[in-house]
Amino acid sequence: MGLFKNLFRKKETTRKREGNPDVYDLSGEDDRMNWAMEKARLTLHYFEQCLESPKTGQEYFSIKARIEDSGKTEHIWLIEPGFDGQGNIFGTVGNEPIDVKNVSIDQKIGITEDFVSDWMIIEQGRLIGGYTIRAIRDGLAESQLNDFDQSLGGMHIDEGEDYFNPDLKTPEGAILSLEEAYDADDLEKALYCKDFHKEAELLLKKTVKIEINEEIISSTAEALRLSFIQSLQESGMPKFTGIKRAFRRQAVSEVHYIISEICYHPDGGKSVQKLNTYKIGDEWKVLSPES
Repeated sequence: MGLFKNLFRKKETTRKREGNPDVYDLSGEDDRMNWAMEKARLTLHYFEQCLESPKTGQEYFSIKARIEDSGKTEHIWLIEPGFDGQGNIFGTVGNEPIDVKNVSIDQKIGITEDFVSDWMIIEQGRLIGGYTIRAIRDGLAESQLNDFDQSLGGMHIDEGEDYFNPDLKTPEGAILSLEEAYDADDLEKALYCKDFHKEAELLLKKTVKIEINEEIISSTAEALRLSFIQSLQESGMPKFTGIKRAFRRQAVSEVHYIISEICYHPDGGKSVQKLNTYKIGDEWKVLSPES
């Protein structure tokens, strides 16, 4: 699996080197790439779990590390990765560095989680993780895709599956927490994952032209809460058992994201919903679907 080389850098150019796939350069400020690296760190726990207890068909594991040297930065895949239980990650440099000189191919090095820029697993020929690879691929012209896919050895790249923790620390985690509550028929937990006051505020600002005050927001929030409860009581809570998910983010502000949740159902079906999420204090909450 020596095909997986340093697949992104700092500028929007393509560089060639003998015996290796092309190096595709993307701006370090590129939102898509920054989100890919953040997603990799937020889901690193899944990679560690699989590395400790591989699932059927998982045959290749690699970590991408950010290496810094004298003001230069390079992102390099490490093969034969491992964790020491104290926040350190080890691996062997899998390709010859281009810009940095403080590491070399086949050298075993250690990094902390802060220096992880991606992870990937090959599972029955399918890419799991590999968020920076996906980000690069999404930015390529149609004419470049075939060469890019060939450089990856022909592995299958679909829309992916994400492994966020179901908690309120991320927008995606908040959605997963709400869906866990649905699966458990836990109305109290479902209500905690919501914020009807903020939902009412955003709804009123979007739909009414009168001056909005706290009394109007509060009364609307209560109406939304009661409607939510009534709907669940009459129709039952939706179920997400067995559904696999991938997420896409659209930033409205630093505390407001529209999240597209792509659901892959056990029967082979696929559905997409867009949900507003908002950060209230230190926790993300799920608001109404985006219309």
